[in-house]
Amino acid sequence: MGKSLVIVESPTKIDTLKKIIGKGFMIKASVGHLKDLPKKKLGVDVENDFKPDYITIRGKGKILADLKAAAKKADNIYLAPDPDREGEAIAFHIANELTKLTKGKVYRVMFNELTKKAVTDAISNPTELNINRVNAQQARRILDRLVGYKISPILWKKVHRGLSAGRVQSVALKMVCDREKEIQDFKQEEYWSITADLKGSQDPEFQAKLSKIDKDKAEIAKEDQAQAIVKAAEKGEWILEGVTKKERKRNPVAPFITSTLQQEASRKLNFSPKKTMMLAQRLYEGMALEGKGTVGLITYMRTDSTRMADEAVGNLRQFIQDKYGKEYVPAKPNTYKVKKSAQDAHEAIRPTDFLIEPKSLKGNIEKDLYRLYELIWFRAVSSQMVPAVLDTTQFDIRSDKYTFRANGSVIKFMGCLKVYIEATDDDSGTGAPSDKILPDLPKGEKLKLLKILPEQHFTQPPPRYTEALLVKALEEKGIGRPSTYASIISVIKDRDYVKAEEKRLAPTELGTLVSGLLVENFPDIMTEVFTAHMEDQLDQIEEGTLDWVETLKAFYKPFEKVLAEAEKKMRDIKSEEEKTDEVCEKCNQPMIIKWGRFGKFMACSNYPDCKNTKEIGGKDEGPDAVKAEGNCDKCSSPLIIKVGRFGKFMACSAYPECKFTKPISLGVSCPEPTCEKGYISARRSKKGRTFYGCSEYPNCTFTSWDKPVAEACPECKNSYMVVKWKKNEGESLLCPKCNFKKSHEAA
Repeated sequence: MGKSLVIVESPTKIDTLKKIIGKGFMIKASVGHLKDLPKKKLGVDVENDFKPDYITIRGKGKILADLKAAAKKADNIYLAPDPDREGEAIAFHIANELTKLTKGKVYRVMFNELTKKAVTDAISNPTELNINRVNAQQARRILDRLVGYKISPILWKKVHRGLSAGRVQSVALKMVCDREKEIQDFKQEEYWSITADLKGSQDPEFQAKLSKIDKDKAEIAKEDQAQAIVKAAEKGEWILEGVTKKERKRNPVAPFITSTLQQEASRKLNFSPKKTMMLAQRLYEGMALEGKGTVGLITYMRTDSTRMADEAVGNLRQFIQDKYGKEYVPAKPNTYKVKKSAQDAHEAIRPTDFLIEPKSLKGNIEKDLYRLYELIWFRAVSSQMVPAVLDTTQFDIRSDKYTFRANGSVIKFMGCLKVYIEATDDDSGTGAPSDKILPDLPKGEKLKLLKILPEQHFTQPPPRYTEALLVKALEEKGIGRPSTYASIISVIKDRDYVKAEEKRLAPTELGTLVSGLLVENFPDIMTEVFTAHMEDQLDQIEEGTLDWVETLKAFYKPFEKVLAEAEKKMRDIKSEEEKTDEVCEKCNQPMIIKWGRFGKFMACSNYPDCKNTKEIGGKDEGPDAVKAEGNCDKCSSPLIIKVGRFGKFMACSAYPECKFTKPISLGVSCPEPTCEKGYISARRSKKGRTFYGCSEYPNCTFTSWDKPVAEACPECKNSYMVVKWKKNEGESLLCPKCNFKKSHEAA
């Protein structure tokens, strides 16, 4: 009897599958897609029902030949690419090549997890290719090709060669640019808070904030108003007018789906969505564990369903009872809402075996893989635990006509919090409930005022998106799908349309320009509403309720007209050359300012005979040059401020004869006791993220993700503090040594 052939996407799955079904099966990998649209032409016959011209991807010919050779020897073929649209399309293209070569049958099998039960069940109960899912993937691929190949050349012609547009990426860029405009247009308003330090007959002392004036919410706009309230309240009797005690429950959160995993890994682990998905893929495909061989550790990581399989839930409930006690197991399994568009055939992201606890993997797998598995394990386990129970207390204290309020809570029963606490976008990653404890005081008690302080604040603009917040916004608006969030953000970063500044996404000058041109010339396409509508239509194609060709026709007819208009009317940036007073040092012709791949730059007007270019802020900026303090360390010429691809830096004014550069100081001396002459400056990591480090690197390795400021901590006298930001509080200063915190208004 011959062997059957199993074809998967990734070669890293082969070892895992050999361990499970090795006998009687050949296992091969396609290494992703084998067929795609050609790179150098449109590859879509618009006049013939959008017929795609698929070709073998360059470099995949040998793999395809190997699969064909194996197919000729196989009794049956089991197509096992990933269980999503892309996987279905890969299986479809492989089937087209291999069906005619085998005497047996070609089946489709899907594994949500690489475990013995899941794999053997799938092979014992094979299905057929889902042509509707193939059509949905094909429609998306053709849509993206039409938008990219038709709009990008216009950008090349009008702005600069090499720029790109995309059906989804350009809308994500628009969202980043729209947020930046909101920030720029924001009008800051002053307001004040008043905090009282109080003492009752029982310890501890506690703080209360002004909540009401008479029966109205306290709103203090100016300092004189705040000082008047302080004086009036100081004179009054401080009476504990109200004591409210409640028992409150904090429910567990759902197990991870793709978007929530990317968000939480960003908040807690500082991983980009791209890194999170790469690590999750490896955990899914299998890791070599001592004594167990290669084991798939988590279920499939591209999913929008919060459902866990009944068998997994049953195993988990037993595990929780055995490890934590039966009081931690709810009477019935917890269930979570699944959004309408979710593909509920998939499960949530969970460990394949809850008995493989994270601590058993420590030191056996890479640190980042361990940290991500730990996050997934704890989240999944806590999702099937009982709620935490908190005792909360609220004090309402009255002095004259002013009501001050204090809140405190104590965890009465840990419940799900024993295992996992969800982070928020406003905190540092703990998400822990307040542990502020109020004293046990009776209603009506007279309190002693220890101190009362007014504090100035300013309203804050909406924050820039972090990568996690952008994923959340894309999901909420229905833009993209679980498999695309990470790639959307990677594309706009790789194209230099956005850059990371202090862990948040800011549009570059080029990104703002491109987004503005696209929105102006394609107003009906470059919108969140249109993009979400197209995603809904792709879902309907997958469900079999919409025809993919008719969907493309409905899109393309008006799109053609808009393209023709844009070709004529789009602003021609290339022709908008700005004159300067500077002369080219190579040929003495005037220098002009042009747009390039990374924004504006200077170029010789004698191009193409002279190809001299330089950054804006280069040598001899004349009377407008921004001088910096100090002289060049190499040639003693004056230093000037220049602007490069990654922002401002100091450079020698004698460039290009002297190419000395150095970073701009934040005004903070290096806090390392062994570093005598270093100072802190902003730097960029290999992945483009801003961090802060010593100017004497590599001799001094001090670094900080948070921006240091030259202000000593009043508590522990540490030489510097760092800037932190919270949505509801704005900026604050935090001591990295003792965690002392105070408000801080950005200059």
